[in-house]
Amino acid sequence: MISRRLAGLLALAAALTGVQVAAAEPARAATRILYYDASQAQEFVSVVNQGAAIWNASVTNVRLQPVASGQTPNIRVYADNGWPRTYSTSLGNGRWYMGREAVVDGYSPPRIAAHEFGHILGLPDNRTGLCSDLMSGSSAPVSCTNADPSSREAATVQANFAGSVTVAPRTYVWAGRQG
Repeated sequence: MISRRLAGLLALAAALTGVQVAAAEPARAATRILYYDASQAQEFVSVVNQGAAIWNASVTNVRLQPVASGQTPNIRVYADNGWPRTYSTSLGNGRWYMGREAVVDGYSPPRIAAHEFGHILGLPDNRTGLCSDLMSGSSAPVSCTNADPSSREAATVQANFAGSVTVAPRTYVWAGRQG
């Protein structure tokens, strides 16, 4: 209490005498690197890389990078004939599937890849039906090709990786056409 008053009085005295006092900037979180393995994504490897690049262009305190030989990935990406789905084990960790069923039905592969990475980055499904919301997933029209996160979605990921947020393990499944 006394030290707060003293600091306040010193700041007041400095202001009255024209001395500028610089406040310390808040500490900025270091960029966290998440390594992904797309070697089992089959024909979708380039789409997986595109989804990672979309997130890398949208946020600054987390970066998705392909895993180097001999490293253990945080994220594993697979392709199969089902619906896209993600199994997150914790924030920034898990596996996801690029399900061919959604692609066959006409959904945009880059949007699917960015959406599934969004789950790994801590975002839940948000079935708004809006194409502008990446995490609206299959509730948006099949014609939606927007693969960019909204400013709100990007801000949430920034906040998730700015501190010590924890995300419980979850399973997310692309729901297909809602009818």
